[in-house]
Amino acid sequence: MAELHDLTAIEQLAALRVREVGPVELTRHYLDRIARLDDGLGAFVEATADAALARAASLADAAPEGALWGLPFGDKDLVPRAGVPTRFGSRLHQDFVPDATADQAAVLDEAGGISLGKTNTPEFGLTGYTETQIAPPARDPWNPINGAGGSSGGAATAVAAGLLPLAPASDGGGSIRIPAATVGVVGLKPSRGRVPFASGLDSPGGLPVAGPIARNVADAALLLDVQVRGRTYSYATSAPGEASFLDAATSVPASARIGVTTVSPWDEAEDIRLDPDAARAVDIATALLADAGHGVDPFGWRPRGYAEMFTTIWRTSAARMNLSDAELQLVEPITAWLAREGRALTGTQVLDALAAATTFERETITAFAPFDAVLTPALALPPQPVGWFHPTDAAENFSQQVRYAPYSSFVNVAGLPAIVVPVTLSGAGHPVSVQLIGRPGGEARIIALAAELERLVGPLPRPVVWRE
Repeated sequence: MAELHDLTAIEQLAALRVREVGPVELTRHYLDRIARLDDGLGAFVEATADAALARAASLADAAPEGALWGLPFGDKDLVPRAGVPTRFGSRLHQDFVPDATADQAAVLDEAGGISLGKTNTPEFGLTGYTETQIAPPARDPWNPINGAGGSSGGAATAVAAGLLPLAPASDGGGSIRIPAATVGVVGLKPSRGRVPFASGLDSPGGLPVAGPIARNVADAALLLDVQVRGRTYSYATSAPGEASFLDAATSVPASARIGVTTVSPWDEAEDIRLDPDAARAVDIATALLADAGHGVDPFGWRPRGYAEMFTTIWRTSAARMNLSDAELQLVEPITAWLAREGRALTGTQVLDALAAATTFERETITAFAPFDAVLTPALALPPQPVGWFHPTDAAENFSQQVRYAPYSSFVNVAGLPAIVVPVTLSGAGHPVSVQLIGRPGGEARIIALAAELERLVGPLPRPVVWRE
């Protein structure tokens, strides 16, 4: 018999609106699963059961208004919520309780959502894995020996394990797509400037943006609609009359031209080795899209000079945190290394890197322009055990992150939208995903293609924890 968490987010919303289930019942269902299952998964660093139930009770007495009315979600622990500890994954902030709620959370509240607490994230969201000094690691529900990726590792774990129907997340170098691909769910990184309250336009290189993690493409599109259009802002991030992303997910896409590449911009600087299962996933997706009538062509992309530029910008971002010498003794080794390396950069080096990023953006958009979407692997390697990333050698740690996920950060530098979706199972029975990258502002196109790919693949199994 199907349980509430077996339903998609859209199906749960439909049940809420016709009162087949109430906000309190649905909230209790997920809180009970968190209480029973999360000790071995590390999805949440703070479950706010009392506040969630009070919020659900207040909604139960009201008309069902808002795109997320009565639907649970979790705040990533980089996003302040008034009265709830917000630790940023760091022991520097383990006692911090904000007075105000950030827009990233408030927009979902205004849409009728119910926050169940804070999802796990690495320190300041800096790494592509979620292991910190202040909380258990976020683990892959398919095999909890392995980590869940990062930095939105807790959000991805919660969705994959059926602890949440969907989750807001953020992505500065792959932080939505890496964990989503690691645990076999859908993750969508929007274009730079698309999501008003987390556009990327106020950061070096314009890297970090907000986006959704969900169990399927339509649920991700639903949440992206809320993130983009959930509140009226004084500047536009979508054209007047533009169709909803959910409409794109449920429509039949027009014939598209799709480029396919397994080249990454890190290839000239790192020993990138593509796992056979990741390569096979690209082949499967290529064949399915070609059989569906799309033009699918190998793409001879040859980016140059990326590694030095990106590492300079990433170190600059860490240096901007302005940590004291005493604080540098308390943070993770990778955080301290990035901050110190960033401080050692000259103004000329930083400006040169930012100029190189702009050039890379223009060259990448030009190279991708003949295609409606570009298909790549989502990850180069399968999920790795907790502790695999070097705990003290920060330079090796950074290199490991690149070798694990070399197809992610360049999308942020180019400001493009991208979505990861599982298309097959590995020999060990674990989902393996691919990535579709769109044109600037081309979320609707890649959502439609990803949804079609999802339909062509058919249902994939859930992890064992799903049925517990």
